[in-house]
Amino acid sequence: MPNFSGIWNLKEQVQAVAAGRWTGIATGELYAWGLNSSGQIADGTVVSRSSPVQVVGLTSWSAVSAGANHSLGLTDAGALYAWGRGNSGQLGSNNVFYRSSPVQIGTETWTNLEAGDSTSIAVQTNGTVWAWGFNNKGQIGDNTIASKSSPVQIGALTSWTQVSSGFRHSAAIKTDGTLWAWGYNVFGALGDGTTVDKSSPVQVGALTNWVQVSAGRLHTAAIKTDGTFWAWGANNYGQIGDNTTAYKSSPVQIGALTSWTQVSAGSYHTAAIKTDGTLWTWGRNSEGRLGDGTVVSKSSPVQIGALTNWSQVSAGSDHTAAVKTDGTLWAWGDNGAGEIGDGTVADKSSPTQIGVSTSWSQVSADGSFTLAIFQGTTN
Repeated sequence: MPNFSGIWNLKEQVQAVAAGRWTGIATGELYAWGLNSSGQIADGTVVSRSSPVQVVGLTSWSAVSAGANHSLGLTDAGALYAWGRGNSGQLGSNNVFYRSSPVQIGTETWTNLEAGDSTSIAVQTNGTVWAWGFNNKGQIGDNTIASKSSPVQIGALTSWTQVSSGFRHSAAIKTDGTLWAWGYNVFGALGDGTTVDKSSPVQVGALTNWVQVSAGRLHTAAIKTDGTFWAWGANNYGQIGDNTTAYKSSPVQIGALTSWTQVSAGSYHTAAIKTDGTLWTWGRNSEGRLGDGTVVSKSSPVQIGALTNWSQVSAGSDHTAAVKTDGTLWAWGDNGAGEIGDGTVADKSSPTQIGVSTSWSQVSADGSFTLAIFQGTTN
C-alpha cells in the first residue's frame, strides 16, 4: 500500500526522495471512513462511518497509510503522526493505548511511511529507516523478535528511500536500487529463495534497478526501473499473477510488458497501474475486491474497465480504492463496515464513485477502513 500518487517517472521520484526534495503528494485535508473500533478514522470517536469524515486537527497532510487497525500520516512539514489501535506499540508513542485522534511521533522529519498489520515503518529525511510495533517474526528488522512501542533504527545506513510493511514482513529499497526484505518468510514472501524467517534485512537478488515495492499479507510485488513487474510469495488465490496458484520464493516476472508504473499488494489480491493509465487487478475476488464485476478469483492481471485515467491505487484487505487523474475517488469490494464510503454497507464488485468531488489526490485502503487526502474546498 505505497504513497505514490500518480503516473510518475518512478526513477526520478526515488531520486527526489533520496535528495529530500519530495515528501509525498500535494497537501490537503484528510478524510477517513469505515471501521472505527480503535479510532483508526481519527474523528475523535470510535463510531464507524460509511461516508468520509474529516480527520480532526491538521489540514496539511501530504501522505497517509492505512494499516490493519491503525493509521500513519505525514504532514507537508515532514511531521509523522499515528492513531488507532496501539496494543502492539504500532503507534510509536511508547505505550500500547489506542488513539482516536493523531499523535505525533517524535520531532524528526520523515519522507516515506507505511502502516502494516500491527507494525509501522518509515524513512527519515536523512535516509535512515525506522520501525516499531509487533515483531514476532522479525518484521521490525532489528535482529530481534521483541516488539517495540517506539521507533528503533534498522542498521546504520542512510540510503533508504521507500518502505512497505505487510502482515508480518517488510520490504524496502535503497538509493542504489537494491531491494531488501525481512520478517515472516512462509511461502517465500521475502523473495530470497528460502522460506526461513529473517529478523534483519536480506537482499533480494543482486539487481540494482528496483524502484517500487509493496508488501502484502504473505506476498510481495515490485516494479523495476525498466517498467517490468515482479511478484513472489503466497499464491493460493493467484495473487502473484503468473497464471498459477503455486507459491514462489524468488521474484518471477509477470508477463513481458515494460509499462507498469505503480503496484499495491493487498491481503490476497494485487492491483497495479500501467503508464497508459489503465488499471489491472488479480488474486482473490470474494466481495468483488478486484472490481471486474464478478466475484471470481483471477490468477493473472485483468483490466478494470476500459478507462485510461487511473493515477493511484491501493489494495486493502478485502476492498480496493483508487484515484483518477481527474481527481475523482473510487472504491469497491467488501463494504460491511462502510469502507467503500458510498453511504451504504453493501458490497460492490465494480468501481463506485465516492461523492462527486474532483479534488482527491491520494487514497490508502486496508483493514476495513479507508483514508484519502482532499485538496480543495468542501463546499
